[in-house]
Amino acid sequence: MPFRRLALHRLMLACLSLCLLYGCSSQPKQDYALNYDFTRLHSYALLPNIATDDPLSSQRIQADITTELRRKGFAELAQGADFLVGFSVRTQDKPADSGLSLGLGTGSWGRSGGVSVGTSVGIPLGSETAKRQTIQIDILDSANRRLVWRGSDSFDFDTGAADKAMASAKAVARILARFPPRQ
Repeated sequence: MPFRRLALHRLMLACLSLCLLYGCSSQPKQDYALNYDFTRLHSYALLPNIATDDPLSSQRIQADITTELRRKGFAELAQGADFLVGFSVRTQDKPADSGLSLGLGTGSWGRSGGVSVGTSVGIPLGSETAKRQTIQIDILDSANRRLVWRGSDSFDFDTGAADKAMASAKAVARILARFPPRQ
């Protein structure tokens, strides 16, 4: 009997851990034209970058997009490309954590067991300067400049340079992992 209870507790803990891990992960979003034939796309051209308040991030993102599309087998052409690629970057202050958490626990004592629910209020220990950056990548048909695919993802950062560049590259890779869509 104790072994069965211990196994149940471990199973509940594993399920709760997976739920928390999934809830904390970033999932890129995408939308695309359902009737568009993405199989005919083989080459791309980057659209001119629009003015931004974060030119360093824009330069990195443009390079990351080029790297990912080349890795996927697309060729960059100055003229006559099958599709056009544009992107935008938005940086915002990261929303403050509420500091309120809800907990669920189970336990046993002797032959009896129980479940408890509790709340706690914590003091935020993170930085007050944290930012959230959202990258949006647009794919347009080169013939009519019609939007055919859009993907976006966000990440948090506290400082610039290497950590932010790595987070940005990972976000671009997550976004373009869904391009072209599997129809």
